[in-house]
Amino acid sequence: MRKIGCLVVLLLGVVVGWLLRDQLFRGVRSGETTAAAATWERLSPEGAARMRTALAKLQNPRGPVFVTVKPADLASYVYEQLARQLPPSADSVEAGAFGERLYVRASVKPSDFGGSDVLGPLAGFLSDRERMQFGGGFHIIRPGLAEFRVQEIRFRDFPVPTGAIPRLLRRVEKGARPQGVSEDGLPLVVPSYIGDVRIALGTVTLYRNAPAA
Repeated sequence: MRKIGCLVVLLLGVVVGWLLRDQLFRGVRSGETTAAAATWERLSPEGAARMRTALAKLQNPRGPVFVTVKPADLASYVYEQLARQLPPSADSVEAGAFGERLYVRASVKPSDFGGSDVLGPLAGFLSDRERMQFGGGFHIIRPGLAEFRVQEIRFRDFPVPTGAIPRLLRRVEKGARPQGVSEDGLPLVVPSYIGDVRIALGTVTLYRNAPAA
């Protein structure tokens, strides 16, 4: 999975894929200091396969009510869904869970995100290719539909203004947005039996919907 879409480097987020909780990553250099103390992992087909195995356990009515997965496995699974609608400029993609957010980083072309039209003066400080990092959490909108709320984006050490994140996402997103998806959210189709996704202590936990009374 050497080349993947910018939005999965804009994810996953995500990735780097499905479900989330809001909270700002702290500090001007928070992405760098946190990354130094935590583990980043490459996205891979094997990670996506492990994610499907975890989902199969949740689908079983007699199985566990929750499963814990690696951030990179979730991001790899989500990428398979998002790659169809994203421009293929990113490589060396990695994911990790820091605090209560899922982060994805990769080498990308800033021009794919609109250059100075979207990034403003920040574009003048960037090269043709830069390391991009974004983070956020998952939110279940309704059974079968979730979103990844992108709460922070950085090119190299430079943070993208929060107000510019929705415009940046729209620049690379394709297709209609489902009703209920936030301006800073990436829509994700998820199994209807998934009720929640939580990120903490470097892991991601998926919870099954509680059975109807």
